[in-house]
Amino acid sequence: MQICVFGLGEAGSLIAAELAASGSTVVAFDPADVSTPSGVQRVPHPALAVRRAELVLAFTAAADARLAIVQAADAVRSDAIYADFSTASPERKAELAAIAAGKGFEFVDVALVGIVPGNGMATRALVSGTGAERFANIFNSVGGRVEAVGAEAGSAARRKLLRSVAMKGFAAVAQEAMAAADAAGELQWLVDNLSTEIDTADRGWLQRLVDGTPRHAVRRLAEMQAASQLLVDLGQPTPMTDGTVNSLQAIAADPDSAVDFPAPSVEQPQHD
Repeated sequence: MQICVFGLGEAGSLIAAELAASGSTVVAFDPADVSTPSGVQRVPHPALAVRRAELVLAFTAAADARLAIVQAADAVRSDAIYADFSTASPERKAELAAIAAGKGFEFVDVALVGIVPGNGMATRALVSGTGAERFANIFNSVGGRVEAVGAEAGSAARRKLLRSVAMKGFAAVAQEAMAAADAAGELQWLVDNLSTEIDTADRGWLQRLVDGTPRHAVRRLAEMQAASQLLVDLGQPTPMTDGTVNSLQAIAADPDSAVDFPAPSVEQPQHD
């Protein structure tokens, strides 16, 4: 199989190298001054990269996703699948899908929901769009862990962004807490403590956190107001902590505004 890869950044280069090692012919385009993975052929124009490809994998930034598909669209084979891996909005994914439909080839909205370094092809991913099922079958046959979630481009992106509110929010909270802990001389203790919590976390752990919010909103509010003042005393910024204070104030005033934790579904949890 011949595969085109747009973008040889961290994710693109790792997956391109694995595909080449598996026996696929991989042709790549990246205008940036980045290294070319072993076994990958580099070409100077996107149209040259896609013209014989059965799969086009676009690892671009969201801001570059439209330009990438427009530059290559006239050269993409009618039986090819164009898979966009950018972390773009559902609306942008639908726009890209319309461009593909206008040119007569299938489009896939790919949402990576795991960390590529250390996982490579086995990084968990959600896909949606006209080519979702076919893409999942192809990728999973060479070591992928891809779940098709529908024919509507943007469905996978929507799920990823909803997840990002929690996952990237947690990263920002951890950064704020660790900066304050470092200023207080307690960084190692905090990292050890949080690591232990994460190691033992499960669905019940998450449910206790969520369900306890409206039940204990007043107490948690006082706790987080004290935490915010501690950070101020340490000379540290408090945007994430203050966001928690604001959220708890709203829930304390209206406990019914909190979302009830749902019953388990048949879907497996995704990890980042």
